[in-house]
Amino acid sequence: MAKSKSISNAKKQSYISVPSQIINSLSSSSLQSLLVSPKRSSSSSFFFVNKYSCRSPRVWLFALFLFGLVGMLRLGWNVNTLIPFSPYPNPCLQTQQNIETIGQNHDSSVVTANHEELGEFWKQPDGMGYRPCLDFSREYRRASEAIVKDRSKYLLVVVSGGISQQRNQIVDAVVIARILGAALVVPILQVNVIWGDESEFSDIFDLAHFKNVLADDVRILSSLPSTHVMTRPVEERRTPLHVSPNWIRSRYLKRINREGVLLLRGLDSRLSKDLPPDLQKLRCKVAFQALKFAPTILELGNKLAQRMQSKGPYLALHLRMEKDVWVRTGCSPGLSKEYDELIQDERRRRPELLTSKSNMTYHERKLSGLCPLNAFEVTRLLKALGAPRSARIYWAGGQPLGGEEALSPLTREFPHFYNKGDLALPGELEPFAKKSSFMAAIDFIVSEKSDVFMPSHGGNMGHAIQGQRAFSGHKKYITPNKRHMLPYFLNSSMPEAEFNSIIKELHHESLGQPELRSSKAGRDVTKYPIPESKRTTAPRILRNESDERWVKVNTDGTVVTDDRTVCVGVLTVT
Repeated sequence: MAKSKSISNAKKQSYISVPSQIINSLSSSSLQSLLVSPKRSSSSSFFFVNKYSCRSPRVWLFALFLFGLVGMLRLGWNVNTLIPFSPYPNPCLQTQQNIETIGQNHDSSVVTANHEELGEFWKQPDGMGYRPCLDFSREYRRASEAIVKDRSKYLLVVVSGGISQQRNQIVDAVVIARILGAALVVPILQVNVIWGDESEFSDIFDLAHFKNVLADDVRILSSLPSTHVMTRPVEERRTPLHVSPNWIRSRYLKRINREGVLLLRGLDSRLSKDLPPDLQKLRCKVAFQALKFAPTILELGNKLAQRMQSKGPYLALHLRMEKDVWVRTGCSPGLSKEYDELIQDERRRRPELLTSKSNMTYHERKLSGLCPLNAFEVTRLLKALGAPRSARIYWAGGQPLGGEEALSPLTREFPHFYNKGDLALPGELEPFAKKSSFMAAIDFIVSEKSDVFMPSHGGNMGHAIQGQRAFSGHKKYITPNKRHMLPYFLNSSMPEAEFNSIIKELHHESLGQPELRSSKAGRDVTKYPIPESKRTTAPRILRNESDERWVKVNTDGTVVTDDRTVCVGVLTVT
């Protein structure tokens, strides 16, 4: 009898289907109240419903209908509460009151109320109304038709280094192919000796997207056509630094016309930074639009960025504190005498690794701003610039020499300190564990999406993110003024308030504001995508994310319909 009774009770169990959004929004106590049955009321006449009427199917159906109706009404009423971080915009909420938030990620002149309330540190720089402009000249467009149809010339390139260095070389490879009027075979990524990464182009970048975006500029092929497979390519290993388009044509054009295939290696910094406007725009088109990460990398990088964004703005730090960085720069980590001696011994054994000026002492390099900042210096700088203790920080980079001990000054002052390993769920990073390029790409994505970015030392990744943030509307980017600030770091008698005031003054123009390329010769347009001439006016340009259009807004908030923008550079204003 006991057995049949238990079976009967099991049959009486019922289950309620609850939307996952509601479950995610409930506290643990609320969730427990759903899972645990309430105690039976002592009153048998509650609502005057007896046990016989409850057995009626009609009563149960009516009760379930009411329950579902109330639940649907609550879900519709509280949709913004239930899904606080939904990526989908609500078209009904895009009124004149919040029109400025439409372009907040792409126009740094727009500062959201939330950032202002959180403090000065999160305030974005004034973008001066600059917006992306990649309109090519009529001559360029006319030449494109013949270039993409050509079937006689093919360029092969081998790129080397880390992922950011490879990106730079891929950008230059596309431009060189355009200069020669040749088709570009997908660049070959040289196996990295240091990290042992054997990834191919299509493993890291979205190849279909790359071909699509550049379809009107350069013909991109996955491999040489069968007509040229057996052709012995003309190989060039010693291209000088910073060569002009004229040099490339005079050196390579006859050879590639004769042989059909040209192979170039070691393209790092080989192409001049000062190119005609159309080639500069092509450079930016490749860097900012064509080189998109592969879907698997992009998906995980975006997930980690969303986890950082889920509780408000965050800062991304690119920390250059790995052993090989200290060896190559000729600098000391400043952790202890043992670590300093370890670096010096490594440098003596392999002097070829030293890339900094060999005739300078460590202290001379340090005071000249040639050394990476260590964790103590990064901490003092951030505090002086007003970073709150509650700031959420994502740190990108390899394992620092000294491990957790090297990072302790930062973690003591800023407890909300994360890297990709902290943010990823179990197993998420496993497919990429032995692929340094994948890990670096994830760091790049999370860093680029941050509200504030700061590198501890210059480098290809920092420069790439600087250009990307400028092109996207001049999002805040702190450039440590190492050469001028370090003497104050050494003055231990200076009051903290005075120190903070001086550091802020030293950095008031180093926070990601537009910088003209003309102020310094040889600046890379992918780092400084600003026109050559200064503008005296700065109209407000906002980007409507729903249809990818840019609109001009008057001071009173009304949208200008007659927008006569003249494209004068990679970034332009009206």
